[in-house]
Order: sequence, then structure tokens, then C-alpha cells
Amino acid sequence: MEEAATKPSFRWLGFSLKSMLIILVGMLLFVWYVHALLFGPNSLSVLTQIKKDKDRLLSSSHALKLSNQKLQKKYFELIQLNSD
Repeated sequence: MEEAATKPSFRWLGFSLKSMLIILVGMLLFVWYVHALLFGPNSLSVLTQIKKDKDRLLSSSHALKLSNQKLQKKYFELIQLNSD
């Protein structure tokens, strides 16, 4: 009697073709996710740029507050001089 013909299967390192495709798709999705984290709109470089902008704006705000304080002092001194 003849042996039943077996279906040839592709195997590489013990994995079937279906398993290899699932692993490949999973790896591609992971790489896409990491790429989005590093280079996307919510990336680390954007976060560091926002922090730099925040520091710059805070220092600018402090300088403007000091300037405003001096100008208000002069303004109130002039008001007092004019009221006398």
C-alpha cells in the first residue's frame, strides 16, 4: 500500500509559515509604534522643545514683570506729582 501523500510545509527554525508571518507582522507593528514615539507628534524631541520653550517663556515673563513693576512705580510717582 502506498503511503498517504503528506502536505509539504515550509519550516524555518522550527516555525511554520503562518507563525513566521504573525511574528513578522507583530515586529512591524512594534517598529511602527517605536518610530511614532521617537519621531511623531508626541515624540521625545517635541517634549524637550516644549520644555525649552516653557523655560524661555518663564524667564521672559519674569523680565516683563520686573519691567512692569518699574513702569508702574514711575506711573504712580507721576500721578502723585500731578495731584499735588
